Amino acid sequence: MVVTSSRKQRSLHDARTLRAVSHPLRLSILEQLTIHGAMTASGLGERLDESPANCSWHLRKLAEHRFVEEAAGGTGRQRPWQITHLGMRWGEDDGERVLPLEERLAGQALSDVLVAREVARLRDSQIRVADDTADWRSSSSSLQTMLWLTAEELEEINDAVEALLNTHLDRHEDPERRPTGSRLCAFMAWGVPTYGLAEPTPTGATVSQSEA
Repeated sequence: MVVTSSRKQRSLHDARTLRAVSHPLRLSILEQLTIHGAMTASGLGERLDESPANCSWHLRKLAEHRFVEEAAGGTGRQRPWQITHLGMRWGEDDGERVLPLEERLAGQALSDVLVAREVARLRDSQIRVADDTADWRSSSSSLQTMLWLTAEELEEINDAVEALLNTHLDRHEDPERRPTGSRLCAFMAWGVPTYGLAEPTPTGATVSQSEA
C-alpha cells in the first residue's frame, strides 16, 4: 500500500516500525503535522481533543521510529514537532523480495487502520456535502468497478492512478501554490485481483435456482 508524496517518501519494511505508526492517534498526529506544519503537543491536543501529555507521549514514540523530529523554536512542552517524511510506502513485493510474515501482518494491520479512517471520512463527507455549494456537490464522487486485466495492465493502471494523485502534492509545503477556493480533498484507491469471485463452478457442483 502507498501513501504517496513526490518528495522525501519513506519505505517501511520493519514490522516494529509498521506497528508503531498503526495507532489511530499517531496517524492523526502525522496528519495534522502534514496539513498544518510544525506544532507543539499542546497545539495538537487542542486540535485532536487530547491532553498535551498524551500527545507528547505519542510524539516521542513517533520520534523513536523517525516519523517526527523536533522543529526549530520553543523548549520543553512548547517545543514544536515536524514530520520527517512526506509519504509512506509499505507492503511492496516486486517479485524479487518476498515479504516476511511478520512484516506482512504488520503492514496489513496498518492498511486496515487507514482504510477504516478513510471510510469514516467518506461517510462524513457524503453527509455534509449535501449541504455544501453546488460546485462541491457535483465535484465530489466515489467510484467502484471491476475490469478483466492482465497483471501488466493492472500495474499500468495502478501506476497511472498513483501518478495522477501525486500531481499537486507540492501544495502541502507551499501554501502559495494553493489556488483560491481550494480545499483539502481525500482520495483512496486500490487495484487488486479478486479471488474466488470469477472462477468457474467446480465440475459436478450444483447451482441453486436462486443463483441461476
